[in-house]
Amino acid sequence: MFSLSAFLDGFPLLLHASIMTLAVSAAGLVIGFFVALVVCAARLSSKPALRIAGTAYVRVLRGIPLLVQLLLVYYLLPFIGINVPPVTAAISAVSLCSAAYIAEILRGGFLNLARGQTEAARMLGLSAFDQLRRVQIPQVLRSTLPSLVNEMVLLIKASSLISVVGVAELTRTAQNVAASTYQPLEAYAAAGLIYFVLCGTLALIAHGAERRLRAA
Repeated sequence: MFSLSAFLDGFPLLLHASIMTLAVSAAGLVIGFFVALVVCAARLSSKPALRIAGTAYVRVLRGIPLLVQLLLVYYLLPFIGINVPPVTAAISAVSLCSAAYIAEILRGGFLNLARGQTEAARMLGLSAFDQLRRVQIPQVLRSTLPSLVNEMVLLIKASSLISVVGVAELTRTAQNVAASTYQPLEAYAAAGLIYFVLCGTLALIAHGAERRLRAA
């Protein structure tokens, strides 16, 4: 029988653990975004070597499950003499993985830009950096915002995998609560509700931001 008291008793601990889930997801998205910019630039480069390197990165990282990447990074770093906390290893793996997907999202945005935008910016005397910063990137972010938000939602849900390297995020904490109380249904139901609220809130915020960008 479902116990409402057990459902509510585990909530404070799970809410606290959700902070780790959000922190790892946000760090993975931010770091992954900057790595993705480099990978995207390589994919769009006129130099064959850079295009091959960028393509190889995307195909390899998208072809290996995140769970395997987490374990590889977690065990590889100490093997080469780099001892880091499990959270750092988790953020590193999540960032590298998300960068491969974000790079393809950004590449699609750049490819959809009208060529006249760049030509007009060049005629106005803008440097290549200013063209990128003031003309191209703002339009790319506007057109790719829904996909980037979707990637963030997927990261929040995929962050449940970092429990395999010992990080006490939301899913791992729910497992601990279920094991200690012998009431797994209540623990996982509470965790599921928190995931739903986190992802739903993010989607609503992004929807509002998208509407403002369109209005602007």
